[in-house]
Order: sequence, then C-alpha cells, then structure tokens
Amino acid sequence: MVKDGIYYGIAFGATAALIGYLLHPAFAAPLLLAALFCLYFFRDPDRIIPDGPVAVSPADGKVVGIIGDGAGAECTRISIFLNIFDVHVNRAPIAGKIANVAYTRGRFLVASREVASSQNERNIVTIAGDSTSVRFAQIAGLIARRIVFYKKPGDTVAKGERVGLIKFGSRVDIFLGPEWEIKVRPGERVAGGSSILAQRREAARTS
Repeated sequence: MVKDGIYYGIAFGATAALIGYLLHPAFAAPLLLAALFCLYFFRDPDRIIPDGPVAVSPADGKVVGIIGDGAGAECTRISIFLNIFDVHVNRAPIAGKIANVAYTRGRFLVASREVASSQNERNIVTIAGDSTSVRFAQIAGLIARRIVFYKKPGDTVAKGERVGLIKFGSRVDIFLGPEWEIKVRPGERVAGGSSILAQRREAARTS
C-alpha cells in the first residue's frame, strides 16, 4: 500500500472516532467509509513484469484513445483513463535513464476527454532507453489534484518500476516512436507494469 493511504485512513478513522464519541456513532459512519475507501484506493499490488523488448503500461485503466499508428507516424500516443477504482501507482514503461521531467500547470477537466491531454495539469517524463526513448504524461483530472513523481533527471529505472502516483481519477498518456509496434486497441483494459502496450519492430520481425 502507498503510505498516503495509511495517512488518509488514520486521519479519517481518528476523526470518525472523535465524532462518534462526542456526538453519535451514526455520524461517524461516512468518515469510516472514507477511511476504508482510502485504504482500498491506495493499494499497490505487485506485478509480473514481462521480459523482452516491450513497453509496458505505465498505469492501470482503460485505453481511451490511440493517435497515430507507429509505422506511419512520427509518434503514437496511447491514452489511458484511470477511474477512482483503478490502482493509481504509475510505473516506468521501459528501462532506462530519466532524461527529463517537465511539469505544466493547467486545468482540471474530466480526464477521459481528449482535450485533457493538452489542457490539464500534467507532468511529462522522458526515459532514454536502449536505442529508443519513451515519454509519458501523468495528467490530473476533475478530482485528481495532485501528481506525485518519485524520480529526478539522471535516475535509472527498471521496466515496470514504481515511479509515481496520481491521486484519484486521472489519465496517463504514453508517446512511442515509429520503432514500436502497438499491441493494444482502444477499449482494452491494461494493468500498470504487466500489460504490454508495444513491442520493438526489429524484435517483432525476428520472433
């Protein structure tokens, strides 16, 4: 579990106990439910990371859009929407070095909308890997108002490693160059760190 969930759970639980003691236990029920939800929301399950020259999903959620096709486009963008019931821990899509981290202030529109990619508050991370680089964007949503990123430029990350968190409903976009063959389709649900989004084309031709 992400430690934030413990803090929120303790805060809501302590407040519920105080209100139940001073007023009536019935008044504490909503806060107890909030405490339980926080413990559920901030869960952080282990994942089996696939081997090979593949890019894994940086987040749990539903693929809501794919712009470009990899082969004929300079860059393909895969957009993943996370609802409040999804795991919100973000993971590195490939192994490599954090080349850049760029935070941009913005709006808090519903994250499932296409416009959220360009207008919402976001944190764009570039990972330089083996003969490739991949960018992904942590994008805040209508409810999510805090983006957390644990790494800094120069840090080395493993594929599927935990690198950050977006609190509550949000969106993650990943940008892949033409060297990647896309393996997912809109509407599919993916799991951070374990679902394969793309495979290197050279490897795909020889497999």
